[in-house]
Amino acid sequence: MTETLSTTFDPAEIEARWYAHWEANGLFRPERPDAEAFTIVNPPPNVTGSLHIGHALDNTLQDVVIRYERLRGKDALWVVGTDHAGIATQMVVERQMEARQDKRTNYSREDFVAKVWEWKATSGGTITNQLRRLGCSMDWSREQFTMDPHFTKAVIKTFVDLYNDGLIYRDKRLVNWDPKLKTAISDLEVETQTIAGSFWHLKYPLADGVTLPDGRDYLEVATTRPETMLADMAVAVNPADERYASVVGKHVILPLTGRRIPVIADEHADPELGSGCVKITPGHDFNDFEVGKRAGFAPAEMLNMLDAEANVCQTADGLVPEEFLGLHRFKRDGVDGARELVVARMKALGLLIPHVTKNKDGEEVEHDAEPRQIATPFGDRGGVVIEPWLTDQWYVNAAELAKKPIAAVRSGDIQIVPKTWEKTFFNWMENIQPWCVSRQLWWGHRIPAWFAEDGRCFVAETAEAAQALAGEGVALTQDEDVLDTWFSSALWPFATLGWPDETTSVRPEPVEGPHFSSEVKDGASTSSARTGLLQKHFPNSLLISGFDILFFWDARMMMMGFYNMGQKPWDRLYLHGLVRAADGAKMSKSKGNVVDPLGLIDQYGADALRFFMAAMESQGRDIKMDEKRVEGYRNFATKLWNAARFCQSNGIGASDTIKAPPARLAANQWIIGEVGSCVAEIEKAMADLRFDAAANAIYQFTWSKFCDWYLELIKPVFAGDADSPPAVETRAVAGWALDQILVMLHPFMPFITEELWHKLGARPYELILAQWPAPEAEVSKEATDVIDWVIDLTTNTRSAKNELGIAPGAKLAAFLAAPSNVATRTIERSSAAIERLARLTPVTIGEAPAGPAMQVIAGEDVFVIPLEGIIDIAAEKARLEKALAASQKEAKSLEGRLSNPAFAEKAKPEAVEKARADLAHHAGEVERLTAALARLG
Repeated sequence: MTETLSTTFDPAEIEARWYAHWEANGLFRPERPDAEAFTIVNPPPNVTGSLHIGHALDNTLQDVVIRYERLRGKDALWVVGTDHAGIATQMVVERQMEARQDKRTNYSREDFVAKVWEWKATSGGTITNQLRRLGCSMDWSREQFTMDPHFTKAVIKTFVDLYNDGLIYRDKRLVNWDPKLKTAISDLEVETQTIAGSFWHLKYPLADGVTLPDGRDYLEVATTRPETMLADMAVAVNPADERYASVVGKHVILPLTGRRIPVIADEHADPELGSGCVKITPGHDFNDFEVGKRAGFAPAEMLNMLDAEANVCQTADGLVPEEFLGLHRFKRDGVDGARELVVARMKALGLLIPHVTKNKDGEEVEHDAEPRQIATPFGDRGGVVIEPWLTDQWYVNAAELAKKPIAAVRSGDIQIVPKTWEKTFFNWMENIQPWCVSRQLWWGHRIPAWFAEDGRCFVAETAEAAQALAGEGVALTQDEDVLDTWFSSALWPFATLGWPDETTSVRPEPVEGPHFSSEVKDGASTSSARTGLLQKHFPNSLLISGFDILFFWDARMMMMGFYNMGQKPWDRLYLHGLVRAADGAKMSKSKGNVVDPLGLIDQYGADALRFFMAAMESQGRDIKMDEKRVEGYRNFATKLWNAARFCQSNGIGASDTIKAPPARLAANQWIIGEVGSCVAEIEKAMADLRFDAAANAIYQFTWSKFCDWYLELIKPVFAGDADSPPAVETRAVAGWALDQILVMLHPFMPFITEELWHKLGARPYELILAQWPAPEAEVSKEATDVIDWVIDLTTNTRSAKNELGIAPGAKLAAFLAAPSNVATRTIERSSAAIERLARLTPVTIGEAPAGPAMQVIAGEDVFVIPLEGIIDIAAEKARLEKALAASQKEAKSLEGRLSNPAFAEKAKPEAVEKARADLAHHAGEVERLTAALARLG
């Protein structure tokens, strides 16, 4: 029995009730064993996380796709899970311990990890519950976690396989070291900030009585990091710099340490920058590390002057003065650090070259350093300045693993959407550096490597297997480090589906070193070797992610997909933009412009927020947050609710047909044709991953075609006999059309559509399991042309009235001198509709009387509407001309401002954008007012 719709639409109650029902009844993954698979995996959010606006965008787009494919009858699987987030999670637990005056080192590794698991059990589900509030139809019955036993097995197997194939190795290199977290982090986890700093100029005395051609007995070097001179190993000059040609191969005596270091020639030194001399500290600078290698310094020989907390330690040659040992690199808590002491000692020795400026009186003033704005690397988690640090770490040969992904994207086997991101992808992948995968943490996948006392390393999946490799009696100690979180999440597309258990072997056997093919052991094909979920759902169909994790995660999944599975992880990769503040600025807590999606859901409902996200997502462009538009989409939901109430009150309810009902009335044929057009428009948009176009199609159809026009057109049908053939037909067509709206709108607004689906009549299944529209109807073009003509006439008449300030309800006489066939038919048969909608009566076929009038066009027909006695023609002309002149003047001024290169370059982006918007507005006004004046003749 149909339940009467309430007068108000309350999203909160509907959302909570329906989501619980869907999940409890397993409707997010119905049993469809014979259906075509469609698979997406969610970028696993950190287990420490909570829903932010970026998550809302990312997961809305994924849910739109998965609900759409489910409605199309596919075995649609949306894999869901969370990432163990090594650094973030350890930080959270350690902060909680600090609040209790406790610390990690008070516990054994095993006991601390147990505490992290306890935290995960009680607090690790925050974001998954929030994803439910957004309406995400994920397969929660198979929720994954990157530290689950089966996932750990996959991670360990991959590491061991890579090692055995020579693709993973241990090396001494510079890493981005976070002194607060005391771990290496990747380049992608480093945020460069521009901060106020200094440029110091120092004298490095030349050794052995050598002088420069100008008589100087020192080289001048400039640095923003004077403390690192304690580990300098050379001074570099450009080989083409004639000023220093005579001292290349000579030496300087490094101040403070007395270290004798060479003067070397290297292209890294820029003759145009400073003095042209560059101090080389290969153990604490990435560029210097490469210069040092070119100069013949082996990494093992490079000097390290800092410990894990960025305090000064003794270098291998023992030449750092004792007074520096133990000092922090920077001033901290009011205590001078190594930087301050180095500057003070150099100044005392007369080896600090002052920076000279002039005061307001023209007098020279000496300063220790030149102030500079310096690009400085910070850890995105620890929040402190990153220190390039020379240490032993585990590396993956990313350049080798990148070859197959590069080829796949280049050939089109993997499509990146938007295609413009391909250039960025190729640039990074073709210049990729070794991937440091070890982290100095306790929480994470511990590296499966064991060391003997003599330094030999044994890599195996278990301690027992490592012992077997080492032999009996060899004492082994497991590596203390854990793997980079991105190493495990790179396995997400297939490890979540049961790999490696659900396969005999899908990793190609290495032949003469690492290679990649589709062959597996025993000659079995990759596809025949896989079973169950893995066989059906890998490769995945699509990946949706923010462009900011293209290299963190997406590219690495490609590498591991080809390595472990012998093929691509998914067919297409869609990269969306960022959600920015209303002014276009990046959201950040420090700016106070962060928008809480849960607050928006509380205020406007999840459906409104979801529709905003989809409607604004335009092929990877950033989205500007606009709460007014979210409110507007809440109004859209209310409009649909009220339209359903109107239908219900007129006996229009649930349809029992997928195919369009038979229809004779022009309005009914017209709406059936419009449903078909909307279906086709959405299908094309979804095939192209144009979320904005798909959302706009269903929005315009629902609001304009169905609510504003169709319901208005059919109102007279219900004024007469409720059992008449036209009324019976119209109820059937209207109920069917409303059903199609609910199905097409469901991927975007799942809650209100499911509620209306059931409130409009008894259903054998939930809307989430309905069938995608298939109208299968042919409609009369003659009938639809009539409706299109009436709509055109009505729209243009209303617009003309608005331009001339005529009341919308005013009835006006109209003349049509040479009517088209469609005009003749419509005026003869539907004059009542023309009067009711366009407010034109009478309509006369013939010439209009002389006098002021306006013209309104409908299709090929030009109506003349006399205005004598309707408005003051002279006053209206004067008003329009005044407004036209004002808009023309403003448009000209804005054009001049925007064409000035200085304005575009120097003005704030939001000011430039506002000027463009204002120009568009005034240009539109010029066009509108010109047309209005033309109407007056």
